[in-house]
Amino acid sequence: MSTATFAAELALYGPVPSAARCAPSLAESQEYCRRLAKGHYENFTMASFLLPRELRPHFHAVYAYCRWADDLADETGGEDSLRLLDWWEGELNSCYQGEARHPVFVALRHTIDEFSIPIEPFQSLLVAFRQDQYRKRYETFNDLLGYCRNSADPVGRLVLYLGRAAMPENVALSDSICTGLQLANFWQDVARDYDRGRIYLPLADCRTAGYDEAMFERREFNPAFRTLLAGQVDRAEAMLRAGEPLVACVPRGLQLDVALFIRGGVAVLDGIRRQNYNVWRRRPVVGKLAKLRLFAAAWWHIHWRGAIV
Repeated sequence: MSTATFAAELALYGPVPSAARCAPSLAESQEYCRRLAKGHYENFTMASFLLPRELRPHFHAVYAYCRWADDLADETGGEDSLRLLDWWEGELNSCYQGEARHPVFVALRHTIDEFSIPIEPFQSLLVAFRQDQYRKRYETFNDLLGYCRNSADPVGRLVLYLGRAAMPENVALSDSICTGLQLANFWQDVARDYDRGRIYLPLADCRTAGYDEAMFERREFNPAFRTLLAGQVDRAEAMLRAGEPLVACVPRGLQLDVALFIRGGVAVLDGIRRQNYNVWRRRPVVGKLAKLRLFAAAWWHIHWRGAIV
């Protein structure tokens, strides 16, 4: 949501009026989540269009939960964000106790019951959003992976629950994909994140490459940065590729979505390579024509070659 839109939503559905507010109906709540999902994120709109119709309201509910949590963390900041995230977690706990008032949680309660989703993935996301308020640097790659375990991996696990495919072997593959996709987004957004005061490139790797904070401040592209980012891009692709077997392990109705997430992440990484790793000059994006090609290639492989990514 834009800042103005979120402020209006917070005034309407935020913590002040929530206790006295009458809970909307399930149909009203699902429609709210549908509008939120389809009106915000183009890639999610495409993904939800490809889903079996009966799964769409449940994906919309999960997305709406994540969208609200993300906005509570990013659109306010500092102590206000932490206070609002505490309120959101309180609403989550109430939802699991059978008391839902916010439209997101009215819809989510139905999804939780239908698919027997535990509370842990939802809670883990809030751990990551809180961490964003006070931690802006990561010393090692393992430290960064620890962050991804809360910020990215729970989303894939929720998708597996919706597909009734949350077996341990599938969870491991999903975690690899989700972390790889999170890393691809980090390397795509080095400049944007630095503008927000955040550096996700591991500091130990920066020192090894010879790239220091002063170079970040100057947004300097040099051989050290190229070497640094090339190694991180390769790491992210390896994680995405390691998760490819998941496509064949999820229900048919989810295979194309999973394949597209993998291919989309790899396409971002290829875009970084094509511009010689200079993400300071221009943010690499996957255009609409490229997305159509990814869709066509994924569809052909799944339907004619047995879910091979």
